[in-house]
Amino acid sequence: MAKKKEIPHVGTRIRRARLDKKISLDAMANETGLSKDQIKNIESGEQRPSVGTLLQISRTLQLDSGFLLKEQDDSTEARADAYTKRTDNYAYTPLSPGAENNHLKAFRIVVEAGMSHEGVGFQHEGEEFAYVLDGEVEIQVGDHVNTLKTGDSLHFNSGIKHDLRNVGPRNAELIVVVYAP
Repeated sequence: MAKKKEIPHVGTRIRRARLDKKISLDAMANETGLSKDQIKNIESGEQRPSVGTLLQISRTLQLDSGFLLKEQDDSTEARADAYTKRTDNYAYTPLSPGAENNHLKAFRIVVEAGMSHEGVGFQHEGEEFAYVLDGEVEIQVGDHVNTLKTGDSLHFNSGIKHDLRNVGPRNAELIVVVYAP
């Protein structure tokens, strides 16, 4: 049986694309809103980027976001396991496979009980819609905190800094749809 060619981790792919396109860390930081240290940490694999961050980076590098979302092992089980490890406190699975070049992308997100995303809040051009399937979360948009329970939804301008945290005693599950122009 032929051994599958391993795909480099997402940070390596980002760094390679950035260098191939001769984009400096300063330029990348200005285009994405991330600090140079965050970009270095993502490229080295020390920090796991969120979906929103990956979408922002793919736009900046003019890459198909699917290129950055590919996992090292293409088996369904390995992909599902890899998605659960993409961020420290989040598990997310794309619900719109094949939509890498589209403006609209949907994800199923599970946030561990009592957890929030580490680091800075998200901010990316476009709009976002979140629907809570189970649990209780807070979505902060700018300075406004929205508390959502099972069955609640929120639509907002994702160009405003936003963050998501689970404020309940059990894992929260959401459907999140991101529109990026």
